[in-house]
Amino acid sequence: MVVALLFLFPFLSLIVLFLFRFATAYGDFTLMSKKHPKREEIEDKVVWLTGASRGIGEILANQLASLGAKLIISARNEAELERVRTQLKGKHAPGEVKILPLDLASGEESLRKAVEKAESFFPGSGVDYMIHNAAFERPKSSALDVTEEGLKATFDVNVIGTITLTKLLAPFMLKRGRGHFVVMSSAAGKTPAPGQAVYSASKFALNGYFSSLRSELSQKGIRVTVVCPGPIATSNNAGSRVPSEKRVPAEKCVELTIIAATHGLNEAWISYQPVLAVMYLVQYMPSIGYWVMDKIGKNRVEAAAEKGSTYSLSLLFGKKKAS
Repeated sequence: MVVALLFLFPFLSLIVLFLFRFATAYGDFTLMSKKHPKREEIEDKVVWLTGASRGIGEILANQLASLGAKLIISARNEAELERVRTQLKGKHAPGEVKILPLDLASGEESLRKAVEKAESFFPGSGVDYMIHNAAFERPKSSALDVTEEGLKATFDVNVIGTITLTKLLAPFMLKRGRGHFVVMSSAAGKTPAPGQAVYSASKFALNGYFSSLRSELSQKGIRVTVVCPGPIATSNNAGSRVPSEKRVPAEKCVELTIIAATHGLNEAWISYQPVLAVMYLVQYMPSIGYWVMDKIGKNRVEAAAEKGSTYSLSLLFGKKKAS
């Protein structure tokens, strides 16, 4: 065993160095090879966006409007959606932007009515893109500290509501022979996420469902892009963000998301290091990737409790980087 490890160490070191050298910008190799969004894939298309009242959703609305999309924006807070609409600028914005208040936890019948309304907003044009951006996340805590209330709240929005909305909208897309689901998942849906077990479980569920949906419907004109961001700097987390944590700017995350969608990528990873390297390790060398996460796990939960950095490489060595 020792001999084998000694033999493998130089090889593994080269791989890790390669990952850090070529995946340090913002995303995975395929994503970073695409330089700009394809405007023609968005212009005059009907794009329905959930979670549009703040954070990444608000920035998505801005960038999509500027690319000429016909927008339907949804969230629970109608007043905030009105605020977002007034600041949008583009070929169809703000005048043609439609507001559709939506609570993903409201049940199938309520979501059915929302789908019917969305499909009727633009005569002769149904929904071309459904961007699932709404999500629910609790503060980081141990996997054993989860409450039934927190478990249900997370899965009602992140999984059940999102899948139900998809199930209700997909038949309209299939009838037209085209449609594109863009899913804002998470790096926590690709690797273990100590301190975020329930959130991670919900994102693994999304990845599994939408990857399967793609396989089932890709030959019927339905495309699926799953976006897996790591830590992102948004207005939502500005107050709780640890200054020492390196996060991708929300504007860059949104730009890369639109690039991934308009180039028809099946999956895209968006993050700085060390999160990207861990994602590659778990994907391509799972034994090593899981070993790394097992070394980090306990320290990450403790760092979260102490309001320290939960994305620092120092966690691997038992050091909790101060805020």
